[in-house]
Amino acid sequence: MLWPTVGHAEGETQLNAFDNALVTAGIGHLNLVRVTSIAPPGALVVDEPLSIEAGTLVPVVLASISSEKVGESICSCIGIGLNANGHGMIMEHSGAGSASEFEGIVGNMVRAAMARRGLAADRIALRSVAHTVERAGSCVAAVVLWWR
Repeated sequence: MLWPTVGHAEGETQLNAFDNALVTAGIGHLNLVRVTSIAPPGALVVDEPLSIEAGTLVPVVLASISSEKVGESICSCIGIGLNANGHGMIMEHSGAGSASEFEGIVGNMVRAAMARRGLAADRIALRSVAHTVERAGSCVAAVVLWWR
């Protein structure tokens, strides 16, 4: 199962903002282990949060950005490309910018990565989140890879 999720938040510091963004994304109770961007063959994309016990080690592809530049628009985006007969790709991007801009970038990244592997992108799922920094802000976009 692949669960794409996004979150954004403010905090006292950039680290607190990042932690708060993880909480709003529904993954703040997990021990996240970053993995590379391969979606297994036959992976199912789910929209609802997964029920995973707190403290569990969980593989994730994660994009994040934190900033203390007041008024800055920051964004994180994640994209999943799936092929009906093979594996897929997960791509991510974060920075200063807009959700529509980043969805275009990530969509192109997914198509390019799949083409490099000789795979057609039969389906692309994109999730993005933008935030305007007030004090210390953060955005996260993640895909949780789960098998239970």
